[in-house]
Amino acid sequence: MKRPAERLRELLDRPGCLTMPCCFDALSAKLIEQAGFGLTFMSGFAVSAARIGEPDAGLMSYGEVIDQGRDICEAVSIPVIGDGDTGYGNAMNVRRTVRGFAAAGFASVMIEDQLAPKRCGHTRGKQVVSREEAMDRIRAAVDAREEGADVLILARTDARHEHGLGEAIERAAAFAELGADILFVEAPRSEAEMRQVCESLPGPLMANIVEGGHTPALPVAELADMGFAIAAYPLTLLSAAMRAMTEVLDRMAADRPRDELLMDFELLKERIGFQRYYAQSDRYASAQRVD
Repeated sequence: MKRPAERLRELLDRPGCLTMPCCFDALSAKLIEQAGFGLTFMSGFAVSAARIGEPDAGLMSYGEVIDQGRDICEAVSIPVIGDGDTGYGNAMNVRRTVRGFAAAGFASVMIEDQLAPKRCGHTRGKQVVSREEAMDRIRAAVDAREEGADVLILARTDARHEHGLGEAIERAAAFAELGADILFVEAPRSEAEMRQVCESLPGPLMANIVEGGHTPALPVAELADMGFAIAAYPLTLLSAAMRAMTEVLDRMAADRPRDELLMDFELLKERIGFQRYYAQSDRYASAQRVD
C-alpha cells in the first residue's frame, strides 16, 4: 500500500482543484471517505470544538491533537492533512511536531506563522510572528521532512490580517523557497485578492472556504480556474452536525416527533462499519456476535 504522503502527491499532480471536506473525529473522516472524497483535513477549529468543547484559541495541547489525529488516520485510507498550528513552540518544537504528525499517519502537516496562542483565521485577535521567525518554523519543518519524516509541509501565513496581502504573498513565496510543498495564504478578502495569490505564487495552493467567513465561497470550478489545487471546507460538517443535533434536541425537549431527522438504524450501523466487522469476525470461531 502506498504511503499517505505519496498518495497525496499523486492527487496534487492531477489537474483541477480537489474538494476537501474537513473532519473532526474518526467518524466524520469515515463519512468523508464513504462519500467519495479523495482526501480530508483534520480541522483544528472543529477538533477543539468536538474534543474539548472550546474555541480554536490555542487551548488544545500537542498530545491531544496527535491523539485525535492518530484515531482519524487509522479510520480511513484516504490522505489526511493535519493542523499543526504554530508547531507548539520554537523551531525545535516544530521539528518534533512534524515528526509526530508523520508517525501518526498524516500525509501532510500545516504549520503557520501566528503568534501563540493562535486563533481561527476568520476570527478576531490574530497576530503573526516576524517574518524571520515564520521562516525558521518552515525551515525546521522542511528539515524534519528531509531527515526522514514522510510528510508534506503545508505552509500557512495569516499576515493578510495585520500587514496586508503583499506581506502575506512575500512570506508564502519565502516558504516555497525554503521547500514547503503546499502554500496557504489565509483569508484573502475578495476574488481579486484570491487571483493575486494564485498569480503571484507557485503551486500547489490551498483555498480555505469558511461559510460566513472573510474569503468568498466560490464554486470549486472557479477556484480551479484561478489556480488553486485544494479547496478546504473546515467547518461545513461541524456546522451541519451542530445544527442537526440542536434541532433534534429541541424536539426532544418539547416531546415532539423526530424520526424524520434521524438516519435509518440499519444505515447507521452500515456507515459505522458493523457489516464489515461481522464479515471479518465470522472467520474466528470464538468470536461473539452482538446485534
